[in-house]
Parts: sequence; C-alpha cells; structure tokens
Amino acid sequence: MNIIWLCLPAALLVTSALSVQMTDIRNLRVSPGFNQSIAGVMLVTSLNELNQPEYAFNASEARRLCWSFGLNIASKAQVQKALSRGLETCRFGWIDEHFAVIPRIHPIPSCGRNKSGLVPWRASVKQKFDVFCFNETDAAIQRMDEVTDSPLKSTHGVGHTHHTTTPPSTSSSSTPETLDSEIEPARFASSSQSFTAGKAVLIFCSCALLLLITIILTYLKLRRCSQKSDVKEQKEYIQTEEWICVKTPTETKKAAEEDERIEVGDDAQ
Repeated sequence: MNIIWLCLPAALLVTSALSVQMTDIRNLRVSPGFNQSIAGVMLVTSLNELNQPEYAFNASEARRLCWSFGLNIASKAQVQKALSRGLETCRFGWIDEHFAVIPRIHPIPSCGRNKSGLVPWRASVKQKFDVFCFNETDAAIQRMDEVTDSPLKSTHGVGHTHHTTTPPSTSSSSTPETLDSEIEPARFASSSQSFTAGKAVLIFCSCALLLLITIILTYLKLRRCSQKSDVKEQKEYIQTEEWICVKTPTETKKAAEEDERIEVGDDAQ
C-alpha cells in the first residue's frame, strides 16, 4: 500500500503538467510565424479568454515554454541579428540573459520607450513578459538560402544598373494595435501534434499507474488468502490431533477388555 501512496503524487504531477501544457498550447501565437522566423527568432505570446495578447511568462516559465516545443530561448545576439534583418515587435520578451528586450527599427512613443534598436528591460525574473524562442533548424536553412542566393545575385547584377527602392518609413503615430495587426502571428503548426503526443503520454501514465495498483492489490489479496488457508489447515490439524488423542484411550480400553475376555475363555477351557 505504501507503493501506491508514493506513486499517486508523481502521477498527479505528471497529469497536471501535461494538462497545463495542453491547455496553454491552444492559447499561444507566434510572430512572425512558427515556420516564418527571422534568423531563427520568433516571439511567443499568450492569449487570454478574449483572444487578446497578454504578458504571461516569468523567466523560468519562458525558458520551459521554448523547451516544450523543442526550441531554445533566444540569446541577445540572436535577437540582435534578427533585428538587423527586419524583426520588429511592440512587445517585450524574455531572452537567455534573464532580461526582457523589445526589438525596434522605428522609434515611436508607444513602443520601446520611443527608442530604436534592442531596447532592454532589466526587470525581476518574476515579471511577466512574452518570450523570444530560437529555432536553430530554421536559422540554418535561412543561412543556406543566403549562401545559395548570393552568387546568383552578384551574377545577375553584372552590366546592369542596380536600382534600390526604399520602402516608406513607418509613421511615428503608429500604435501597438496597428503593429499587431500588421504582424499577424500564426498559430503553432505543430499544436495538434503536440496535443496528441501529450494526450498519449497522459493515457500511458494513467494506464501504467492503474496496472501497478492492480498488481499490488492482487498480490495483497493472494497473500491474504494464503494466510487464511494456512490458518485453516492449522485448525484442521489441531482438531485431528485432538480427535486422535480422544480416540486412542478409548480404543486402548476396548482392546484391554477384549484381551481379558480371551484370557478368561482360555482359563475356562
């Protein structure tokens, strides 16, 4: 029975952890997209009941969230590289160095304290922010694409005048809501797969726990039956011994009387 009480807390912890993960995974979004990262970097944001973004992860929770999807939390250098390639958000996110940053290309008062570049916020590790995750595979693919495209671009540019079109700058009056609508985050493409995997693990753990409890209860029941059988055999043996003890004196007396009768008969003859 002690084994059961030791296994139950572990099973409950596993069940609660999987339940939290399966619940949270359906309330997350990614900017610019899970398979559309910039230099491997993406911002993961939690959504509330109204499907609105909210800061929901402290430093340790942010790191575990990236791990749960097979990713690492992005470092400052990785976010800085993504910023140089066009990553811009209007929300702070945790990075590997245990502080939050917001990558800004265009300074506006409503985002990043009207600063540009990688704006830091050295808050308490218990403070809630989003998180920047890093997809190494995605970053490697993008590096290979750059190496493949660079010779083609240089060959194509020989003998031709290179024209550069400068995109219009973002108005300083842009709001965070406008930026959020421009950078529409994509849902996790692997959310259904992760949910199914988590559900399978949960079912497996539950079945294993039930099997263990069944084995223990069966063992205890068999042991109890064996003890009862032993007690019953002992009682039967004692009763047999008592019957033999009672029977033996009676038989001895009868045998003595028969012997006397035989002797008297012999004498009479």
